[in-house]
Amino acid sequence: MDRKDEIIRLQMDVINQMTRSNLNRIADDLWGSAEPRQTEIKEEKPAEKAVEQTEQEEKPESMEDLKKELHSYIGLDEVKKEVETLINLVTIQKLRKENGLPVNDLSLHMVFSGNPGTGKTMIARLMARVYKNLGILSKGQLVEVDRSGLVAGYVGQTAIKTSEVIEKAKGGVLFIDEAYALTNRGGNDYGQEAVDTLLKAMEDHRDDLIVIVAGYVGPMEEFIHSNPGLESRFNRFLHFPDYSLDEMMAIFDMRCEQNGYTLAEEARPILRDVIKLESMDIKGFGNARGIRNLFERAVTAQANRLATDPEITKEDLMTFTADDIRKLSA
Repeated sequence: MDRKDEIIRLQMDVINQMTRSNLNRIADDLWGSAEPRQTEIKEEKPAEKAVEQTEQEEKPESMEDLKKELHSYIGLDEVKKEVETLINLVTIQKLRKENGLPVNDLSLHMVFSGNPGTGKTMIARLMARVYKNLGILSKGQLVEVDRSGLVAGYVGQTAIKTSEVIEKAKGGVLFIDEAYALTNRGGNDYGQEAVDTLLKAMEDHRDDLIVIVAGYVGPMEEFIHSNPGLESRFNRFLHFPDYSLDEMMAIFDMRCEQNGYTLAEEARPILRDVIKLESMDIKGFGNARGIRNLFERAVTAQANRLATDPEITKEDLMTFTADDIRKLSA
């Protein structure tokens, strides 16, 4: 390396150091010096990263942690009781079997009924992990589909399509949302073919496949009673009530906490009124989904307000004001 190249290298080192220092100072100004700095990039060896991920994936979850997560969910008091009762039942039956005692032939397939956004998919995902922990399922994954994921447009194709989904779900939970759409289209529809294929698979793979069907209360009752095979296999029902106004406020607060925001005290009554108004349209609002949409709209309203502010503090970046929340009903 000649003198010119050495000078250029030294200059680049100085520039890089100055850039890192300036970025660190900017980070301190915005977030405070107690916050971890994200400006230093450490090169990660791919092999080490892969090992770390594998170890994380293979680390078994404890039932205590799963129950703790269950009870951390907002609302769903009756659902939590039913889930814990089911966990206890399966645990004791497993112990009886291990000790050579007679056990009941448990059907663990379930019907989840309730409006959209009431936590059905969340609980289904948790149940998959619970059953994996108990050794009921070999993998514990959740495969979520609706009618379009099971039914094809031509004779004979639906059985193939449904079988492919079942194959992906083996070892875990197959969650079918709005399952009644499989049987409410009339006699010339291929949905019944999907149901027949599903019932056969539930029998053939009963030791390593659990099916949860979900949807609105009335249509789900009609769906289960439309077929003796469905009635015999689905005998566990969990109803998911709508969240109360206080619970939806708590869900909004949780989203704020998770994403580094706070809701100004004077904005709280305004938000309550907005949620009360929006939730009158049950199907359109969607409970927790509606709260998520309100939160995202609040983020947008805040961004539009701050975009014209010449001096923005950390507190400004974190706060939803009353004006931001008023924009949600505009």
